[in-house]
Amino acid sequence: MKLSALSWLCLALFATGCAMNAAPVIPSPSLIQNYKAPLDIDHQETQLGAKQGTSVSTTVLGIITWGDAGTHAAAKSGGITTIRSADYEFFTVFGIYSTYTTIVYGD
Repeated sequence: MKLSALSWLCLALFATGCAMNAAPVIPSPSLIQNYKAPLDIDHQETQLGAKQGTSVSTTVLGIITWGDAGTHAAAKSGGITTIRSADYEFFTVFGIYSTYTTIVYGD
């Protein structure tokens, strides 16, 4: 079976979409995005705590990704043993360069 150049291009574009950072909630598409939102489920009982820790994951071209944006890594960086609340921050420029940051608060 022979595939045309257009078919290969479409296949490549669909395949790279799976490698992009997945933010919990993504606002409408734009060329440059920078936003922060809560990761908490119960906003009425949110507590900040005395300490703050962050962890970051970076993606280039949707192909290369490095870093650990997990809550455990964020808690470890802030010396937090009890997580009280968590937020995330997402930044991207033209979908070429993206960062996903997890911010945790606790004691």
